[in-house]
Amino acid sequence: MRSRVNMALKQAMRDKATTRLSTLRLICAAIKDQDIAVRGEGEGSGVGDAEVLAILSKMTKQRQESARAYEEGGRLDLAEREQQEIAIIEEFLPKQLDSDQVAAAVRKAVENTGAESIRDMGKVMAELKGKYTGQMDFGKVGPLVKDRLCAG
Repeated sequence: MRSRVNMALKQAMRDKATTRLSTLRLICAAIKDQDIAVRGEGEGSGVGDAEVLAILSKMTKQRQESARAYEEGGRLDLAEREQQEIAIIEEFLPKQLDSDQVAAAVRKAVENTGAESIRDMGKVMAELKGKYTGQMDFGKVGPLVKDRLCAG
């Protein structure tokens, strides 16, 4: 994952693609910040691919919120820039699951964990995050898991 970002960064430099270059630099900086935080906790050499995916997902979500705020404020130029950054970041994320695939993943996670009540929601969410980081919006998946566990 890291090497893909670094190769894209070098290519953006060669192509003189300023928006792409600045976005890729932000990604690299976020990864380095996380590496430093992990090293500070004494956990080895840095973050792995799963953590990089989480960083990219968070960056995408932040930009979506910013774009929405800019649109509401009438700053369409800034909203457009946020959308461009989202597109660049999403190149490194796995393909998002559609609603049927998300429902199937929730059903399977509930079965795999043996979850029977709302108290088991943490187990189910941990299972989903372990397998599908970057492929689904966990803010939207939480209510689905809750409904599934409450329905029985």
